[in-house]
Amino acid sequence: MSNQQRGNDRAQSFTQRAPRTNGGAKARPASKPGVRIIPLGGVGEVGKNATAIESGQDIILVDAGVKFPEEEQRGIDLVIPDVSYLRERLDRFRGIVITHGHEDHIGALPFVLPQLARDDQRVPLYASRLTIGMIEAKLRERRALQYADLHAVEPGDRVQLGNITCEFIPVAHSIPGSFMLALHTTAGIVVVTGDFKLDPSQDSAFQTDQQRLKELGDAGVLALLTDCVRIERAGRTPPETLVFEANERLIHDAKGRVIITTFASNIPRLEQAIISANKFGRKTAIAGRSMDQNMSVAAELGYIHLPEGSVVTVDEANRMPDDKVLLLTTGSQGEPTSALSRIASGVHPTISLHQGDTVVLSAEPVPGNTETVARTIDNLFRRGAQVIYGALHPHVHVSGHASREELRDTLRLLRPRYVLPVHGEYRHQWLYVQMARDEGYAPEQTIIVELGDVIELTPEHMRKVSHVPAGAVLVDGLTVGNVSRDVLRDRQHLAADGVVVATLVVDRDSGELLADPEVIARGVLSTESEGFMTQACEQLKKALRRQARGKPEYGEMVERTKEALGTYIWQKTHLRPLIIATITEM
Repeated sequence: MSNQQRGNDRAQSFTQRAPRTNGGAKARPASKPGVRIIPLGGVGEVGKNATAIESGQDIILVDAGVKFPEEEQRGIDLVIPDVSYLRERLDRFRGIVITHGHEDHIGALPFVLPQLARDDQRVPLYASRLTIGMIEAKLRERRALQYADLHAVEPGDRVQLGNITCEFIPVAHSIPGSFMLALHTTAGIVVVTGDFKLDPSQDSAFQTDQQRLKELGDAGVLALLTDCVRIERAGRTPPETLVFEANERLIHDAKGRVIITTFASNIPRLEQAIISANKFGRKTAIAGRSMDQNMSVAAELGYIHLPEGSVVTVDEANRMPDDKVLLLTTGSQGEPTSALSRIASGVHPTISLHQGDTVVLSAEPVPGNTETVARTIDNLFRRGAQVIYGALHPHVHVSGHASREELRDTLRLLRPRYVLPVHGEYRHQWLYVQMARDEGYAPEQTIIVELGDVIELTPEHMRKVSHVPAGAVLVDGLTVGNVSRDVLRDRQHLAADGVVVATLVVDRDSGELLADPEVIARGVLSTESEGFMTQACEQLKKALRRQARGKPEYGEMVERTKEALGTYIWQKTHLRPLIIATITEM
């Protein structure tokens, strides 16, 4: 008997207890306690997905992802969810379940797990074999592996976490080992879709198990927490096979090297590109640590099968004829330190663009990354590459998310009593609610949740009962959560107007200058023009001469320095740089 068959059989004891419902059906009186949904990330935004589920005295966390910083968050590496709500309830916290291995679902784990581990007790964590392999590598790199008790699960498996039983249902997505979760609670079944689509072209092992969804719908689903990020797109998401075919044609037709960039975790797409390259006599080199690491994990666990000798090192590829090389790189989102961004800027240590190179961007910019991706494309064109991307060739990328009709089909299969769209910005949530209304759901059966909302669900009602802290925690290098709004405001100030440092040497008794002030400016327009700094020093000396003689008042000296330099720079440049005065007495 297969895992899936065993899973379906085991499900009956749970699903038969759940209330039978249709989308528009009137709720019947309930005697069961409620379940609480607390989004800590992933609503009103795309990224840092994290949702706490609370049933009785037991709490679990679904996913713990990151979001990449926005333009104004200068110097920030990552944005992660605030888990203080869980940290204050560790005696009730039972573990973490992960839907799949994308960064926006697992990237925060190295930072979250140390906060949730108690004494010598590791945090139980459950995910597919591939996702566990990727998490293990990530935690080892960040020296956080000791905080996690990792468990690999298979499709159809069930895990008991307190009084919550988590069932893992396979779904199609852009990474293998993706799950939808059916959480069997005392109040009923709560389904969390994770990221998914209904793609019949996928291998049978990686298709969405629609039969199991229908069985859950027949048994009765209390609530659906659904991905909604692609609700704006009518129809259905094209199958992944279109990308395989498009990339194969591009690899076949290219006269020089082919460079393909996509998400480092898009394992099937990377595998197919390597197979296609081998078919046409090309060797593949992988540039990008995260991509190389993910492919190694996938190969070790048997998720991919590559032709022998088809992958070489970058150094080996550099010694081969251009028409015999395929390069797979990170950088599909224009990340400044990624392989493709450095290639496009001409600063990659081992790869430079050649005339005749074809660069394929097999990804779409996620919200917030449009400008950085456009900048990378511009730089590639400037260096003479032929660049293929979605606007020119729509089939070089297809989404891993369900479009509107697939979302509608899933809603009809599950027929939940309540609907909570998540994993999307506010407009996506709003549009999903409108679609649910079209399907017969009453206003009290749908809700747009916001970060920190505590939503209580029973067969009788769905209502917001309170609100908990659930903002963004900023990761700055190895520092977590110590970057305040004031710090970000200072960084924006520095980036926009620059900084000026004035160094003064004064007599400790009289306060008189013992030497001309030294003024250094960075990022201030016109500071390199002839006479600018000389005049700035003269203005500063005049201001300081007006200071009363006697024991120097350093506070007043600092203020005069800032006022004199600030006035002069504003008159000349209309900028207000950060001015720092340092005083040495002798």
